[in-house]
Amino acid sequence: MNPSQTNDPQALRSQIAATAARMIAEDGADYATARRKAARKVLGVDQPHANLLPDNIQIEDEVRRYQALFQGPQQAARLKRLRRAALEVMDELAEFRPYLTGAVLNGTAGEYDDIRLQLFADSAKEVEIFLLNRNVNIEISEMPHFKGARHDPVETVSFLWHNEAVHAELYEMNDLRGALKPRSDGRLQRVDAAGLRALMTTDETLEQDE
Repeated sequence: MNPSQTNDPQALRSQIAATAARMIAEDGADYATARRKAARKVLGVDQPHANLLPDNIQIEDEVRRYQALFQGPQQAARLKRLRRAALEVMDELAEFRPYLTGAVLNGTAGEYDDIRLQLFADSAKEVEIFLLNRNVNIEISEMPHFKGARHDPVETVSFLWHNEAVHAELYEMNDLRGALKPRSDGRLQRVDAAGLRALMTTDETLEQDE
């Protein structure tokens, strides 16, 4: 680390968060990769002390600031397109209790972001068969369970919807209750189709008032 830099942990976390946010907004880096690379750039070490690393919420706030300063109308238009596509696919998958998560929900979605959903069904096969019967080409992978590493990863189906990539995590019905808990900062972690419609209506009202 450059001797002229501050040793204040809070200031260093802020600097790392801002650096990571630029990587996310400009290059589409995921949060973990951006945080690691930003820490190396700011601190000059590969394994910094945990108390120097910003959490995802702090980085997300910096992404918003960066986008507001440098990507304004372009990012806003992209977000609107993604939310419209997300609502369409959620309506199509309504029987599987779809919830929207990720950057399209929190408002930071940009050029490199995809639509991320959580679906709830008695069996993952139900969702796969539903999509295949509608001639939707799917790819199967796994994602970490939203409840943490102590739970097995969940099957994820990925497909294109009107040229937008969708990644839908497939959960059991009894996972639905835990999925509704809010984030530590009070923001929504996920919304159903009705919640997304309300969010989009609010955004449109704000645009008309400007």
